[in-house]
Amino acid sequence: MENYTYNSYTLQMEGLNITKDYIYPFFFLLLIFYIVSVVMNIGISVLIFINKKLHQPMYFIFCNLSLSDIIGCTNIFPRLLADILQPPSKRLISYYACVVQAFLTQLFGTTSHTVLMIMAFDRYVAICYPLRYSTIMNDKMVMKLTFSAWGVAFVLVGILLGLTLRLNRCRTMIMNSYCDNASLFKLSCESVFINNVYGLTFTVVLYVGSIGSMVLTYTKIAVVCLTKITVVCLTSNNKSLNSKALKTCSTHLVVYLIMLISGFVVIILHRFPQYSDYRKLCSILFHIVPGSLNPIFYGVQSKEIRKFLSKVFEAKKILPS
Repeated sequence: MENYTYNSYTLQMEGLNITKDYIYPFFFLLLIFYIVSVVMNIGISVLIFINKKLHQPMYFIFCNLSLSDIIGCTNIFPRLLADILQPPSKRLISYYACVVQAFLTQLFGTTSHTVLMIMAFDRYVAICYPLRYSTIMNDKMVMKLTFSAWGVAFVLVGILLGLTLRLNRCRTMIMNSYCDNASLFKLSCESVFINNVYGLTFTVVLYVGSIGSMVLTYTKIAVVCLTKITVVCLTSNNKSLNSKALKTCSTHLVVYLIMLISGFVVIILHRFPQYSDYRKLCSILFHIVPGSLNPIFYGVQSKEIRKFLSKVFEAKKILPS
């Protein structure tokens, strides 16, 4: 008969199954990706705040995406890197620390969608209503969109974790490389029917809302681009605004598709325990790939950011001489 430990406050992390020969190469590879992702996201956020030319709604909203990526990476990678160097028996974590990590993990996954949704709205206004863009996307609207993106995520994730915290625990092994909601409620021997129903509803609502808003937004953008309205707008004084908006649309879609596909893979693999190693790897990629690519995509396509960086590097070259 299996022995159970009820409501233990010390949990064990299964972690990644890596052979001894690949522990250090994998450790340094993840460390490099983590540092690059955090440095780039912090750097581009600081750049936006110090450069007055970048004090525009599009860039302020993008800072939310950078913040989400920083939270997502910093939440799991320091702990994950430490666990890689530890034997499985010493990969221990307190229950409360696991709950906090699970909350931040789910928050990151949710804000990845909600922030991209408000970015889509910003692009829609910029292209479809260029003459009214500055009026619609004022400081108050940017603040409302920001609070909506984070507020909705906090409420949905709070309910999700609240349903899990009510359960008694009879297991201590987290069958993952980090804590998330699914790993936590799998510790319980009670019925998790309510958790599964809300979790499925949560996922469906989030993905349907996210995909639906993208389809609706870009359908309207496509319609506008194919009508005479676009011709009028592109020949107006807002030509530069429209050009910038059209460029960021392609970037925005690429970022969204990468996040969407990687998220779907993780959710699907959660239903197949025999592929747990692949799920762990995909979940790590979900945290680090979009976070590393977002600053590159938005930095490369932004003329203002390229100009500012070129001036900084030119100044550094001149100083020694």
